[in-house]
Amino acid sequence: MNNERLLDFIAEAGKLKYVKRSGWWMLGIPREESVADHSFRCAVIGYVLAKMENADTAKVLIMTLFNDIHEARINDLHKVAHRYLPVKEAENKAYADQIEKLPKVMKSELKNTRDDLISQDSIESLVSRDADILECLFQCKEYIDQGHAIAAKFFKKGPSHLKTDSARLLWDKMQTWDSNQWWENLGEFER
Repeated sequence: MNNERLLDFIAEAGKLKYVKRSGWWMLGIPREESVADHSFRCAVIGYVLAKMENADTAKVLIMTLFNDIHEARINDLHKVAHRYLPVKEAENKAYADQIEKLPKVMKSELKNTRDDLISQDSIESLVSRDADILECLFQCKEYIDQGHAIAAKFFKKGPSHLKTDSARLLWDKMQTWDSNQWWENLGEFER
């Protein structure tokens, strides 16, 4: 195996730090999160949900970490763009091209987990999709709590797509939760 191809793959994944989540800038929210920001917390939420739903944690983590890697090539396309472009086809092609030259075992695992995620036939795929939606809802809530009332438009739509009981439970709690308060419960900071 050509180790340079592995380095190239890792470097390409790093480009997600610079790809901004386009739905937020469509709303005019400044300093929107990057795809890498989203993917990281999506994986954390995926881990939590996998434990709550007794799903295969490793599989969920792979699904959530690699869910948006294609955006390093085609960017994050907001819902208006989806109206005019064959986005799913482009995402699948970019993903297939990205993993094409990986070692066989990696390519196979990434292809199989992606196929499972798209099919939505396993508990892991449902958990992973819920993690993606919940991460967006967390980000909405944080933007709302920071004074960006326009984010409430997304906050109202996402919950109807949640499939697992655990995701719906977290969503229910999130509605009255203050995203800025968690650190206040830590007590006084030492100097």
